[in-house]
Amino acid sequence: MLRFVCVVLISVCTGMGLAQKSGAPELIALSGSPKLPAAIAVSFSEKALQEGTAWSSRGKDFFFAVSSGAEPKLVIDDGPPRAMQRAGAYWYAVAQVPKLDALHAFHYLVKGAEFGGSHDVPAFGPMFYPESGVAQGTLSEKLTFSSKIYDGMVSSYWVYVPAAYKAGTPAALMVFQDGHGYLNREVGALNVIDHLIAAGKMPVTICVFTDPGEIAGSPGTPTYKFVQAYSDKWHRTLTDSMRSTEYDTVSDRYARFLRDELLPLVEAKYPLRKDAYSRAITGSSSGAIAAFNAAWQQPDQWSRVLSWIGTYVGIQWREDPAIPDGGQDYPEKVYREDHRNLRVWLQDGANDMEGASGPVPRYGSWPLGNLKMANALKQKGYDMHLSFGTGTHNGSHGTVTLPESLTWLWRGYDAAKTSEVYEQSAEEKALPVFRVRVVGRPSE
Repeated sequence: MLRFVCVVLISVCTGMGLAQKSGAPELIALSGSPKLPAAIAVSFSEKALQEGTAWSSRGKDFFFAVSSGAEPKLVIDDGPPRAMQRAGAYWYAVAQVPKLDALHAFHYLVKGAEFGGSHDVPAFGPMFYPESGVAQGTLSEKLTFSSKIYDGMVSSYWVYVPAAYKAGTPAALMVFQDGHGYLNREVGALNVIDHLIAAGKMPVTICVFTDPGEIAGSPGTPTYKFVQAYSDKWHRTLTDSMRSTEYDTVSDRYARFLRDELLPLVEAKYPLRKDAYSRAITGSSSGAIAAFNAAWQQPDQWSRVLSWIGTYVGIQWREDPAIPDGGQDYPEKVYREDHRNLRVWLQDGANDMEGASGPVPRYGSWPLGNLKMANALKQKGYDMHLSFGTGTHNGSHGTVTLPESLTWLWRGYDAAKTSEVYEQSAEEKALPVFRVRVVGRPSE
């Protein structure tokens, strides 16, 4: 669905049970033990075991388990099939993936046929975990306020203050859309931020994690009426429709919401740098186009954009007669409108086919939209990068490459400067535009 795919970073697969589950190190330690079958049954959901999607990891070390009547073979990435071992009613394998801070894939071979697996298997490197020598910042409690720009919408946000922050000194700023998805301290983005700031690869940065708002408490307002009509038309919840109204709309409204309502609340306690050079913004899916749109609409406020699985498709296209453009128009806007001084990292995956079929409205192709964006930015000379893998519509690939993408986004930052004209790297200039091959259909 188009709702935010949560990017909370976890070291075990989605769908596990809640009672006494074991992580990869514990499961690996039980290899060959009579206690392993019970540990597998508790640590993974039966559905994940039956469907062949159960896995757990810590760093490069992975534990795979599956329920199968016939002996399965495990295939990781494009490697050779690996033998698996019996553990009661289950089969399991212990393996190491070749690369950290990268997305991997796996599937099984059962009687020669592919079964189960996933394109979205992240291997988190050391920066994703707390480290005793790296000071941790402080995360605020959830804060809320009522918006005037969105007619009474209640917005929630959190503020993260790095350990190196000096009170009274204006700090760099980074805003994260769908902010609740980044707040896990055990394994996650907060740790990456701490590591990068400590290593000097990211400036001392106040991070604001903002969630889509709730409009249910303001019936009768223009925003409520618009969101309700959109919800009825596309059979989406009121909350999801409010998120789309904020994030997917191609206008300056959301950018004004950030500049005029949210950030002044943060600045009342923590002085922020005013220069766009010191400001970055990011998001996933609709949150990604919201990030790009904010920077495009207000390049005096933002200059660094991190976009994961962006919805550069026609979600809010012509929903408001006064706003004719939709997300699918952004490549053409990049080509035809004035150049903005932006540095942009895009990420998507070849299997990000949400919206192509099923109950979701057919808004367009996510992978092709992101490829068109990448080509437009490249051909217009933007300082840009495209990270394109095999993943589906979720935050796994974007998340696992967070150390690399944030390092790239903030590279060369100098706190003594307030501006820089971004230029496309010589390496990127030497590369051709992105091209596609048709797969899964007969060639002519």
